[in-house]
Amino acid sequence: MKKVLTIAGSDCSGGAGIQADLKTIAAHGLYGMSAVTALTAQNTTGVYGIFEATGEFLASQLDCIFKDIYPDAVKIGMVSSKELIHVIADKLEEYDAKNIVVDPVMVSTSGSRLLNDDAGEALVKRLFPLADVITPNIPEAEVLSGMQIKGKEDFQKAAEVISETMTGGILIKGGHEIEDANDYLYLNGEEHWFLGKRIDNPNTHGTGCTLSSAIASNLALGCSLPDSIRDAKKYLTGALEDGLDLGAGSGPLNHMYRLKDLT
Repeated sequence: MKKVLTIAGSDCSGGAGIQADLKTIAAHGLYGMSAVTALTAQNTTGVYGIFEATGEFLASQLDCIFKDIYPDAVKIGMVSSKELIHVIADKLEEYDAKNIVVDPVMVSTSGSRLLNDDAGEALVKRLFPLADVITPNIPEAEVLSGMQIKGKEDFQKAAEVISETMTGGILIKGGHEIEDANDYLYLNGEEHWFLGKRIDNPNTHGTGCTLSSAIASNLALGCSLPDSIRDAKKYLTGALEDGLDLGAGSGPLNHMYRLKDLT
């Protein structure tokens, strides 16, 4: 069985973070492991508290995983401090980790910056060079490139700027302020578009976590990066189309919608 490690924060309500990651990994038939960067008190209506792991404890989690059950892919999500970013980068280099997917959680859906400048700089300088692919949404790609993305032609320009900081792929996710759900991959100077339809579902909590975890799962299975993204996008679409409706706010996806075919 292939193994996937998620390094991210915990969402006690189960819709995002490591909980969404582990559900996604399991839905792909793989063995999931987690190194927790922070505990959060949150639900579908918002985040009400964050308790961050220490660098020493995060390093211990990663040592325990890599020394015993070596992962075939690694997904990195929310990491809120410079110290933890350096710990993760050091351990990935120490253990020569493979198939690394970085979801740069830098900007909230409402447009608020979630990382201070020091942490953002560490993310770009330490984690991006190790990544096989990063998966910014449009607001995050705008921060990383220093330019606005208003149309199709801006995706390539932004990706080219970001590519100066790394050698892996850059997947800019559509949907923010653009009237489609098309995603753009810039990989080794080549462009790949992944077309998608907008789904009428306000419950989108954890979509970014889910997509990046699905990509990591497909990479662990030996798929190419474009094929991994294509299949991950199909999986995410199905989880949205299922129409799960939980909680008072923007609710979670049904990560296990495929199980309905088994009953």
